[in-house]
Amino acid sequence: MADIRFDGRVAVVTGAGGGLGRSHALLLGSRGAKVVVNDLGGAPDGTGESKMMADKVVEEIQSAGGEAVPNYDSVATMDGGAGIIQTAMDSYGRIDILINNAGILRDVSFLKMPEESWDIIFSVHVKGSFCCSKATWPIMREQQYGRIIMTSSAAGIYGNFGQSNYSAAKMALIGLGQTLALEGKKYSIHSNTIAPIADSRLTATVLPDDIRKKLKPEYVSPLVAYLCSEQCEATGGLFEVGAGSFFHLNWYRSEGSTLKTEDVTIENVAENFSKITDMTNAKAMGSIQESTMSFMANL
Repeated sequence: MADIRFDGRVAVVTGAGGGLGRSHALLLGSRGAKVVVNDLGGAPDGTGESKMMADKVVEEIQSAGGEAVPNYDSVATMDGGAGIIQTAMDSYGRIDILINNAGILRDVSFLKMPEESWDIIFSVHVKGSFCCSKATWPIMREQQYGRIIMTSSAAGIYGNFGQSNYSAAKMALIGLGQTLALEGKKYSIHSNTIAPIADSRLTATVLPDDIRKKLKPEYVSPLVAYLCSEQCEATGGLFEVGAGSFFHLNWYRSEGSTLKTEDVTIENVAENFSKITDMTNAKAMGSIQESTMSFMANL
């Protein structure tokens, strides 16, 4: 297969000062993309600011012969999101790829979860992805082309002890990514979501050191780059990725149980509960319309 390249394309990667974002930015830059390296430069919990992280990655891309510029705006405000995308427009005149990667952690059990830790996680992960995508959307619509990546997590799909805020935010990104895929399809704007497992500052507290060393971000970025390429037609997908393994996820629904509406009682639900939860003949649901039709048919 011929090399997949991004010559003439402009990519914005948020949270690209380290970990996954840095890996994505370096790979796209090495394949010809002009890259906006965004990073506020804060600590893993979102505190502090520094230009050093973004500047270092820009230097790495440039040293390898690529083109890149830094951006230090926060993704968590509309002005910040607009500023990140404006950097791409001012520097290169377009934006083709947006990788929503910026994130922080504020892990604590649900019992001890303060409102501030809930709010800031949603501000960075969910609102951050909204702000950047919102600023990008009219540009991609006008040029009839775009690729958007949402960064979810296995914690969002399955839940994880001590990460109720993070899990809820990461699940929200799946819904946002799915909807952008639907609304962007006729404009050739593809939206996909990844749930990566890789070593980063954010995994330092949740994964053993010996495992972290084997979970290189570079094992995730090739899938991200392919999803962002002209060659890839996938949209609305959810992918678990890491350690050289790649999985596509879908929503499946049990065959279930359908009652006459006049027979819908607590007791009849209890009597049919084993059938309701039996996944033997489960079927993939491809759209909200497909899901809804089964309810309408019974009416």
